[in-house]
Amino acid sequence: MIAFLFPGQGAQYPGMGAGIAAREPAAARLFARASAVLGFDLLALCADGSAEELRATENTQPAILVTSLACAAALEARGIRPSAAAGLSLGEYSALVAAGALGFEDAVALVRRRGLFMQEAVAGRETAMAALMGLDPDAVERLCRAHRHLGVVEPANYNGGGQIVIGGDAAAVKAAMAAAREAGARRAVLLSVSSPFHTSLMAAAAAQLAPLLGETSLRDAAVPVVANASGEPAQVAADIRELLIRQVASPVQWERSVRALAALGADTFIEVGPGTTLSGLVRKIIPAAVMRHVENTRTLDETLDALGARVR
Repeated sequence: MIAFLFPGQGAQYPGMGAGIAAREPAAARLFARASAVLGFDLLALCADGSAEELRATENTQPAILVTSLACAAALEARGIRPSAAAGLSLGEYSALVAAGALGFEDAVALVRRRGLFMQEAVAGRETAMAALMGLDPDAVERLCRAHRHLGVVEPANYNGGGQIVIGGDAAAVKAAMAAAREAGARRAVLLSVSSPFHTSLMAAAAAQLAPLLGETSLRDAAVPVVANASGEPAQVAADIRELLIRQVASPVQWERSVRALAALGADTFIEVGPGTTLSGLVRKIIPAAVMRHVENTRTLDETLDALGARVR
């Protein structure tokens, strides 16, 4: 059983999506449709934009979403479709489009606004996120509680493989990092992100996104989509709507999500979109899983060959 996994913010890089759009008509059509929604040439931004332009959250989110779905469209054109799906943070929107629960144009418009709301939620505030490796969840949660007198600091991603991301006010995050090293963490690394995603500092963004999601047409998903906020499969439209609102200011339960996909029967995982971060996490969570990825024409062809689906 095949599960599609879709990356989140941080996976972007200049040039992503350009090759797949040049060769695959289904991919090119998605970039054109997205550009019509956004009012600017998204493919040009992905192909020729600078790293700094792509790092702006309101650009990053539609760029990753559409690049990921362009890769998925190339797979689907060869008959490769998921029996279940999940996405990390922003990637949950890609998963919902792939599962037929959310319209493509609606997703593009939503993630653009979502990115703006996330930027605005902490405007003028010094924030940070850091990845801690080698501590269990209880230890990380204790460290966060011990440094809350310095500001907000909370777990933001339970990624699995001994990796937990924390986020919040910069002073509190940096103090928790130092304490993590003293507690035996293998590594504690600041992340290059623009906002402390999936922490309580995103509550204002969640409040702004909620009415937009309320106005957006959602359908029951054709296949299970494992939600970030719960780490459990969801298919009913009303549940999906509520979980997307919760997701903004709640920690991502990624390890639980991958285990839920395996419990559904997934044994082959395809990371669909830029980067291979999710592939590395899956290998740590489920070492026996078959892992593939598609982010350009070379990896598309390699994956199709491995699955016996290459059209020659």
